[in-house]
Formats: sequence, structure tokens, C-alpha cells
Amino acid sequence: MSETAQPTAAPQRARAEIDLAALRANVRALRAKAPGAAFMAVVKADGYGHGAVACARAAVEAGAGWIGTATPEEALALRARAGLPADVRIMCWLWTPGGPWREAVEADLDVSVSGMWALREAVEGARLAGRTARVQLKADTGLGRNGCQPADWPELVTEALRAEREGLVRITGLWSHFACADEPGHPSVAAQLALFREMLAYAEERGVRPEVRHIANSPAALTLPETHFDLVRPGIAMYGVSPSPELGSAADLGLRPVMTLAASLALVKHVPGGHGVSYGHHYTTPGETTLGLVPLGYADGVPRHASGTGPVLIGGKWRTVAGRIAMDQFVVDLGGDEPGPGEEAVLFGPGDRGEPTAEDWAQAAGTIAYEIVTRIGSRVPRVYVDETIEMNATIEMNATNATNATTGPAG
Repeated sequence: MSETAQPTAAPQRARAEIDLAALRANVRALRAKAPGAAFMAVVKADGYGHGAVACARAAVEAGAGWIGTATPEEALALRARAGLPADVRIMCWLWTPGGPWREAVEADLDVSVSGMWALREAVEGARLAGRTARVQLKADTGLGRNGCQPADWPELVTEALRAEREGLVRITGLWSHFACADEPGHPSVAAQLALFREMLAYAEERGVRPEVRHIANSPAALTLPETHFDLVRPGIAMYGVSPSPELGSAADLGLRPVMTLAASLALVKHVPGGHGVSYGHHYTTPGETTLGLVPLGYADGVPRHASGTGPVLIGGKWRTVAGRIAMDQFVVDLGGDEPGPGEEAVLFGPGDRGEPTAEDWAQAAGTIAYEIVTRIGSRVPRVYVDETIEMNATIEMNATNATNATTGPAG
């Protein structure tokens, strides 16, 4: 992925501008919602499409003490590249058999365990590394994805404590994840919270002394203080996107969207009425008009499901995608207006200039705003705004080191 310290003067085909000042402000706002809990900044999926390295560093600058990823590969890359302070903890939770357990132990990652196979592999990784593995036991309290079922919890706790007595693991956390925290008043929230407390009590009565207990994701961190325990794990909210329209807009929640996606018009042309537009001619011009070509498509992450409905701001006016979104481009009907080639087309942003938001695109595509920002692909450069000098220097240094490690020394 291309990383640029500041917006460039020359027009780009497209860019995703990442406002790190907004991200820091969001972290501070979320921390204020849970003042008694530690803060884990979740940067999985390349920081929900925003760039994991830059966003992790910005979150730490704003007070995050933990970083969360899904896969161990994501966590290992951050440990190697991000230049985070040594006391910042990195946790990963989506493991498959044969994963890089030894490397995770050597990198001082906190690894999640949901069943006996994973505990056995974590223990073996610790033996190979000659170090104690930091292990967090995950309880399935009702989401039905990862996590240990209540019926299997006694065995997992017992075996983890045995491994801890042998010095092979340290049980650093007990945790779970909500299924419906983004639906206010959903009965599963109270049921999961009650079961989580029971599973915590069982483990602690048998001698587990976790550093952190945690279950609160973005919506729970924002609206359910009784779920905060020792640590909260905001993900999408950190990027200024509301976890759910039912909870309110980003502005209602005191958050500011971090990503602005824009492109430069590649072409503006006059066409007669009755002219078909894009594949399948699902749109035909109702009369003589002008068409603008936006050089972004579904290969860049613009959802094809938003064909005919996706909103774009051009020349201060909302336009709508005309016809099918193609792999690399889509068309808007400019209604006779004649912006020049290179004019900015803003797909989404904070909304300050009247531009659409990621939530507007989610509604147009029949999906959630999480998907809109996360799917923006690597062909779109991330342009980081308000990076600190130290952050920029570290990113450049790590990129150079990674290149040298791959190619070897010159000469």
C-alpha cells in the first residue's frame, strides 16, 4: 500500500485521505466513555482500510495501551514495522492449526485461545521459543463464532492453569464478544453479560488472575458502561464511523470520520439523449447532458451493489452513479454542468463540505459502513494528514528496513 506523509499538490487518480488528528480525537472521546478501563485500538484488516501502522501509532499517541488484530500475521507485522513503545501490548485472536505460535511468543504477543487444540499449540510454541506465552482465554457467551463453549470451559481453564504452573503460559486475559451490542435493548446483551460473569467467576475461583477482562466492542464501549470491565476494544468507532445507525450518527456519538475517498475526473463529455451508459445500459440519458468519468471501480473497493444509487459530490452538487459501476471506473450524469477533467469527485468523507458519508454509501449498497471503508483497496494511496514528524520518520525507516531485508544490501 502506498503511504504518503501529506497530500500532494499534483492531482492523483484517486486517494483515501486519512485524518490522524480525527483518529486521535476519536480515541480520546472513546477513552472518556470508559475512564476506568484500558483501551485496545483494533487495527485489524489494515486498520479497517485506513492503514494499520499509522493508525496504531496515532492511537497510542492518544492513550491506547493495547493494539488488537485478528490474525497473528497482522500482529507480527505491526510488531516488526510500527515502532510501537515496548510496553504497548498487541493481541491477536484468529488462529488456525499450524499458525506462527513460536513467532508470536518470541514477539511478546498476547494470543487468544478458544479451545484445547489452540492451548496445546500455544504451549508447544512456548517450549520452542524457550519463553512463557501470554495467553487469553476466550469464552463463547452467545456469539457462536470463536470462543470456548461453557460446557468445555472447565477443561480449558484447568489445562491452562496447569500450563501456567509449569511456566509455559501466563493467563493474561479472559474475554468474549457481543453479538448484538449495536441493537439497543437486545435481550442477548444482558444474557451474554450474565454468562460472561459466570465464566469469569469460575476461572477466578480456580485461581486464574487475569490482567484484563474484556467484552466491550465499539457499541458497548459507547453505550453500555456496565460492560467495560478492565479494557474496552473499540474498532470501527475509532475511525469515526457509527457502529449502527440505531445508536446515532458519528456526530451524535461525538466522533469524526477519519477517511475521505476522492478521485479526479478522468473525462467530461457531451452526449445526446437516449445514450446508454456503462455495461448493460441500465441507465440511458433522459436528454442531452454531460457525463463525468470517475476513475474508481469495484477493483478499488467501490461496491458494485451501489450501481445507480451511489452518491458523489462534484462541483458542490450531489450526483448519483449512472449505470453500472465497472471494475475501474463509473459514470455520473452531470446534468449539463461542465467541470473540467481533474475536478475532484468526493465519494465520502466527514460531510463537512456537504459530501456523502460512508454511511450514505452503505445505505446505497445495502450494507454496513464497516464494509465501505474496509474494502477500499491497495490501488488507492492512503494520504496521511497530521502525522507527527516522529511517526513519519518511523514509517519511512521501517519501510526502508523491510525493503533491505527483502532485497539485501546494494552492491
